[in-house]
Amino acid sequence: MNINASLAASLKHQEEADPDNWETTFRQMVLFDLAADMELGFFLSYYRNFAIPGIAATLHKNAEIQQRPMKRSYDTAIVIYELIACGLDSERGKEMIALLNRVHRNVPGSKDGFLYVLLTLLVVPVRWIQQHAWRQPTPVELAAASKFFTELGTRMNITNVPTTYSEAEDFFDRYEAKHVAPSAEGQRLMDATVQVFQSRLPLPLRPLAKQIISTMLDDDNLTHALGLPRATRVSRAALKAGLALRNAITRRRPLKQQPHFTPGAAGTSLYTNGYTLDQIGPVNVPRSPAPTGNELP
Repeated sequence: MNINASLAASLKHQEEADPDNWETTFRQMVLFDLAADMELGFFLSYYRNFAIPGIAATLHKNAEIQQRPMKRSYDTAIVIYELIACGLDSERGKEMIALLNRVHRNVPGSKDGFLYVLLTLLVVPVRWIQQHAWRQPTPVELAAASKFFTELGTRMNITNVPTTYSEAEDFFDRYEAKHVAPSAEGQRLMDATVQVFQSRLPLPLRPLAKQIISTMLDDDNLTHALGLPRATRVSRAALKAGLALRNAITRRRPLKQQPHFTPGAAGTSLYTNGYTLDQIGPVNVPRSPAPTGNELP
């Protein structure tokens, strides 16, 4: 593969990285080497939860996504990027994990449901990269990504988190085969959230947002559950051609020196001047007088 010297050097480093330095390896993967594709993968993982009726019903009942779709989407991304950029055991990381635990403590759901939501953040971006990125993830990167989410799951008191990527894929596929189905709540959540993706597209492409999402998901069963139009041969060909051109350009450019995300300084339409951690998180935090037995501890 003919690539820029700085990309080649970083790839060599990622191939030979010490497995014990899994956070550093995953951080390099997400914030530098494969940053654009990891971000797209995180977006797609967010939508995927709406195709599980039980999860969609809980999210819909909370109403956070319908009332504040932009904030919920950006905050979800900020939490995961804060954890990756700062580290799980950093002060900012601990604050984000405390937020996750507080938000989910009284959310009803099965243990497998919580585990599925966690693993979407691993499996969906990795599969996108394997199919569409400018290079494949290295074995060390796959191990590092898996370790990151295993450790995150442990800190969230989620049980039976897979320890390898292949185990995570197996659980993910079995769960979706059993649970993906259409629901009115899931389709309403999808409709409310499309505007977030639209806002990131060039103006001429915004009317095609649903078609583009459907094509990127590339799963007829999933897109049917979400109420999206089916991907077509034309849309698949256009996506493939666009990504091929982008990848050809990416391989010839030097590795960016600035990370894809800087904690506290995310320049978005929601936080135009940056943010503080106390601004992050849902407004409607569910509360109940006593646990029912299905919530996270």
